Amino acid sequence: MAPIIFYDIPSTLPINAWSPNCWKTRYALNIKGVPYTTEWVEYPDIEALALQIGAAPTGTKDDGSPSYTLPIINDPNTGKVVSDSFLIAEYLDETYSGGNFNTLFPSNSKPLVEAFEGGLVGALSPALPLLLSISAPVLNPSSKEYFRRTREAKFGKKLEEFSALGAPRTADWAKAEEGFAQVAGWLAKNGNGPYVLGDTVSYADGVLGAWLIWAKIVTPGQGVKDLSTWQDGRWDKYLKDLEPFSQVY
Repeated sequence: MAPIIFYDIPSTLPINAWSPNCWKTRYALNIKGVPYTTEWVEYPDIEALALQIGAAPTGTKDDGSPSYTLPIINDPNTGKVVSDSFLIAEYLDETYSGGNFNTLFPSNSKPLVEAFEGGLVGALSPALPLLLSISAPVLNPSSKEYFRRTREAKFGKKLEEFSALGAPRTADWAKAEEGFAQVAGWLAKNGNGPYVLGDTVSYADGVLGAWLIWAKIVTPGQGVKDLSTWQDGRWDKYLKDLEPFSQVY
């Protein structure tokens, strides 16, 4: 089996991977157990790549033209090019099943996992301005400029105003903790298993793990220490349990 080509956005961090949507796919590939290699693509180069390999758009720009985003995978074994993290997870489960391959949506859980992702986004959305504001500094120059320009145009304010230092930043961290506390409450109803579905790892863990690892690797100083203490250290333990699926190839 030839390795799948996985397109991700690089950074200045030692681990390189940082994007939460791309981490969903990285977790999915690692959980699934399919071989893959990563090709790193800066933000300004994504559209040209997508057009070159025939990737579908994932949305539309303000002017109505197609918008192209990562993650994208290119599977040389089937000739398929797939965009969007959830669609990629569906494709992997449909294409690679049985044998040594794990299942991303066990026990017909796809609708529940999709609903979980929607609920997770709702619970953690108050943390989004904070996480966006601290993500730009980890990007390479061309991606940093693109990230700043597009996000400032979308939200109508400077990146530094997304989560201003001082009291606003402290309040934003409090909102983030409230969101993660809500998610911890959901998981507490699932017994003592280490994963979202209890003892079985799934794409739901890719979704939750992506938010957590994004927050942890881009957060400077005291913030990451605080994150480690939330919910009695639950999230550090959770990411530790996901380490076998956190490889960056």
